[in-house]
Amino acid sequence: QVQLVESGGGLVQAGGSLRLSCAASGRTFSNYVMGWFRQAPGKEREFVATISRSGGSTFYADSVKGRFTISRDNAKNTVYLQMNRLKPEDTAVYYCQASSLSSVLDYHYDYRGQGTQVTVSS
Repeated sequence: QVQLVESGGGLVQAGGSLRLSCAASGRTFSNYVMGWFRQAPGKEREFVATISRSGGSTFYADSVKGRFTISRDNAKNTVYLQMNRLKPEDTAVYYCQASSLSSVLDYHYDYRGQGTQVTVSS
């Protein structure tokens, strides 16, 4: 089992920045591909970004490319999502997820945190 706990969400004005963190415990963190997903009210959960086990490879949804940066610190068992130039449409609950596969598909992820709310006001 892997336990994931997100933090860092909040209310921010459009154009602002937030950094989300996700602390992992349980099994060996570096064995897992990590991803961030988000779910807005009334919508399905969608892929945001993913990072490889070593951190050497990243991939982003087109909607966040150039504005968001995913990173990880395997020594601290933590993955981050730096979000810049936030837009109202980024408003959602953001979830940290762990997978044994390199994937953008939600159902390929075995573990998920409880989520953290990000609200961007216009």
